Amino acid sequence: MAAGVGVASEEGVPDRNWAGNVTWSAARRHRPGSVDELRALVAGSDRVRAVGSRHSFNRLADTAGDLVAVDGLPATVEVDPGRGTATVSAGLRYGEVAAHLHEQGYALPNLASLPHISVAGAVATATHGSGVANGNLATSVVALELVTADGGLLRVDRTDDRFAGLVVGLGAYGVVTRVTLAVEPTFDVRQYVRLDLPREAAAEALESAYSVSLFTDWRGPRFNQVWRKQRADQAPPPPGWLGTTPADQPCHPVPGRPGDVCTGQFGVPGPWHERLPHFRLGFTPSSGAELQSEFHVPRSAGVDALAALDPLADRIAAVLQISELRTVAADRLWLSPQYDRDTLSIHFTWIADASAVAPVLAAVEEALAPFDPRPHWGKVFGLSPATVAASYPRFADASALASALDPTGTFRNDMLDRYLSR
Repeated sequence: MAAGVGVASEEGVPDRNWAGNVTWSAARRHRPGSVDELRALVAGSDRVRAVGSRHSFNRLADTAGDLVAVDGLPATVEVDPGRGTATVSAGLRYGEVAAHLHEQGYALPNLASLPHISVAGAVATATHGSGVANGNLATSVVALELVTADGGLLRVDRTDDRFAGLVVGLGAYGVVTRVTLAVEPTFDVRQYVRLDLPREAAAEALESAYSVSLFTDWRGPRFNQVWRKQRADQAPPPPGWLGTTPADQPCHPVPGRPGDVCTGQFGVPGPWHERLPHFRLGFTPSSGAELQSEFHVPRSAGVDALAALDPLADRIAAVLQISELRTVAADRLWLSPQYDRDTLSIHFTWIADASAVAPVLAAVEEALAPFDPRPHWGKVFGLSPATVAASYPRFADASALASALDPTGTFRNDMLDRYLSR
């Protein structure tokens, strides 16, 4: 970093990710307090990566140079009722943004299971919630502001030909400072948890409500839990819905964990932002002692993809905390795992033992190979760069855009060099 920038500091920037499985390689860690400080830092650095709430389980945010936390930038949520948008600071957590929007009578159509994740980080990795008609969180973006490799400030919106490439950007194009999101009138949601869903009813269950999650430990032919999040004016599920029984106490997706850290259940109505996530903002959902992987397959192939994993059930169960199935609607964002196809996401929360998980993960990837799986960019996967690139029709365009906006590789790191060729 060039002398005189004056913002180098390790204060307030942890040295590892939330799960603790990645220790940053950064020579310096920074938490600038203004966009001008950030611009000066980027302009004076050979290598920079941004970090949000640190919920990635791989080295996507890592760098050997300058690691920049964006949560020190001024926190703002600016609603424009005339345009139906809200412009928010990149480092804010979704739970913070959502509460502010609700107070003003607005909502986002979808939220991830964790409200603790940062806006910019979730958008950059196409993190998602659930719902056959709901896109991932990045699909609500209508404009971005980012600091480019030369310290410039670039603003793009949906009228820009590059927009669909920049939104799910993996940090390859710059450091995002502000995100403008489309909003809608606020709404209430009722959440019902049902137990013991027969395997053959999975497709119907996933399509039954606004947002649905199925949880399984892979130890039997039934799903342990169904988390059904429905608009408050939708009729509740009948007592014997799809052969399930209603939960009689607050549930946590992982067996044996306390349900009080989770959002309200039993059909009690509540604001969208207090029901669409699985976990409450005021609680830490777990100790972080876990690894996560997730693969997105075409929803039309979902039944066959699950059948392909059945022979691995015992191996999966031996290193698993819980597995979650969700649906996500198709979009047109170049590096989104939902690009051009409605998706079934198959998520694994593993035990915190990378050596034990690795061979099972490889077997899962091999079993899913016929279904063109796209990995979650922020989770653990071992698919080859060629396999990943071949799954994205606009992959070459994304790589070319990265080279055009960052010709000297300021925002590159080992993972991008491996997966986003130049």
